[in-house]
Amino acid sequence: MKLQILIPSYNTGRLLADTVLHALEHWSDVCVVLDGSTDGSEKAVEVMQPSHPGLRLIKQPCNCGKGAAVLRGAEAAKAAGFTHVLTMDADGQHPAEWIPKFVQLAEAHPQAVLFGKPVFGPEAPQLRVQGRRISNGWANLETLGWGIGDSLFGMRVYPVQALLDAFRSTWFARRFDFDTEVAVRVCWLGVPTINVPTPVRYLTQAEGGVSQFRYVRDNALLTWMHARLMISFMLRLPFLLWRALRGGNPLKNIVVD
Repeated sequence: MKLQILIPSYNTGRLLADTVLHALEHWSDVCVVLDGSTDGSEKAVEVMQPSHPGLRLIKQPCNCGKGAAVLRGAEAAKAAGFTHVLTMDADGQHPAEWIPKFVQLAEAHPQAVLFGKPVFGPEAPQLRVQGRRISNGWANLETLGWGIGDSLFGMRVYPVQALLDAFRSTWFARRFDFDTEVAVRVCWLGVPTINVPTPVRYLTQAEGGVSQFRYVRDNALLTWMHARLMISFMLRLPFLLWRALRGGNPLKNIVVD
């Protein structure tokens, strides 16, 4: 197994440099995909590159969405010989100190996708915490309970080929719909999944916290996405039922502390 950390970023300001530095403390191969950022955040990453030979920077010419940035990074990772990518958000929400745990699990189960399952602190916006249950419910229905602990949390390990196969099965999943749709599609592909409880931190504005989430726009996108996925689910239902009767996800019962 050869793993690279993949960090998509769009106008995350000084948080990007902090995220990259913390990631480099735990893993030497890191790729940052700037998705048309206009805030100059790439300069701090460029300064780090001479002292970190495993740090790569990819610049998208325009903002195409998180999914498009991850796709670009995954294609580059495969071309460079990496077999797995660990995706992290650039806004400081995902704990870099959890990287060794994800890597250890990926080495033990290289065929699996590892889904981070968020453990929220008291500062987490309740609208976001409660609202994601709806998407989680739909995602688990669409996969007949294959094993998606959280459909929206972005700290994950993917086998690169499985991730690319999921992307190639849809014209969508290029923006905010990426995390959920790809989670459903890797399950449809029969990729085993393991859920990893992972603390998540919501930074305040004073700490530099930024969010690209737009409540109306992104919830409309998720609604449209689940409508599409339900149509595909109905077409796949006989196969999914057959697979469920044969035992479903072989790693579903693995418990991660």
